Amino acid sequence: DKSRICRQGSVEVIGRRQIEKYSRLIHTVDHVEGYLRDGFDALDAFLVHTWAVTVTGAPKVWAIQFVERNEKSPRSWYGGAVGLVAFDGSLNTGMTLRTIRLKEGVAEVRAGATLLFDSNPEDEETETELKASAFREAVANANKAKASSTNGSKVAPGPAHIQLQHLHAAGRHKRVVLIDHQDSFVHTLANYVRQTGAEVTTVRFGISKEDLKALKPDLAIMSPGPGKPSDFDCNGTLAMLEELRIPVFGVCLGLQSMVERFGATLNVLDYPMHGKPSQIKTSADSKWRLFDGLPSQFTVARYHSLFGERASVEAAPDLNITAELEDGTVMAIEHATLPMAAVQFHPESILTRPLDGLAILANALTHLKY
Repeated sequence: DKSRICRQGSVEVIGRRQIEKYSRLIHTVDHVEGYLRDGFDALDAFLVHTWAVTVTGAPKVWAIQFVERNEKSPRSWYGGAVGLVAFDGSLNTGMTLRTIRLKEGVAEVRAGATLLFDSNPEDEETETELKASAFREAVANANKAKASSTNGSKVAPGPAHIQLQHLHAAGRHKRVVLIDHQDSFVHTLANYVRQTGAEVTTVRFGISKEDLKALKPDLAIMSPGPGKPSDFDCNGTLAMLEELRIPVFGVCLGLQSMVERFGATLNVLDYPMHGKPSQIKTSADSKWRLFDGLPSQFTVARYHSLFGERASVEAAPDLNITAELEDGTVMAIEHATLPMAAVQFHPESILTRPLDGLAILANALTHLKY
């Protein structure tokens, strides 16, 4: 969200998994900051965070559509915000989560829990009861002359934040088109690419050949996305990019698109890897040198359920595997002759070391060209 409106390189996690103690539960909180680009103000910052991903899930558009289909009643004020809009243009808000709404003599308490593939439904239901319990008791005991607060604990200082240095000017004087497949990482990915010095234009999937050609990109990036490549006609996009002789770098769904485009097949993991770190091994034999300057093994962030079926990728005459897991799962591929390469992991995620992620993007900008 911040990367949509903040200066490249200014969005940083300056506090990771900080502990906040409340009367009945403990929150772990990340502290993220960013500095607005020219042309944006505090209201823009507020709007790009609405609704907060912590109460919607990600990617936001698909997650909110799921909520609309499956939740039986509107959330109303829950998950919104209250705060101050000041005369100097600043804005300070907090989400309405641990909140009681009093209206016409009725106290309303709402609570929710996160549903993941890993979730135990009974445990999540118990969590909602726990979150609501302090407020329910406060209402039930409203006539008792007793008040207490344990929400004054100081948050321990977080670890020193990572200073991401400008890697090098690999993208200087280059134009990049980032094709958006409705993923929550799209603008973070754009922010990383801008840190190489490149000019980045983000476009929705389905862009016409004429509009794409008019942008005159030096590189197209196929973004991550929910679902499968056919949901976004990725095969058609890759065909158009090949016809226009535009080099392509793919992330996650971008890799899956290339797998299908060049004759290999996708399969489904036995267990989804969403927000999970894994160590990959890279190949020294690579035409497009995506991993130049990187260690032969390093940790990356995975957010996927689909993957390129290894035997089919090895059998595809135009594809080469350039990175894999210890168990052989394909983590990166490249085309044998066309300037197209892709990774299954997310170089822009905090779970991938930032300098490693930047190096991969810089290598794509440097080496992928006709």
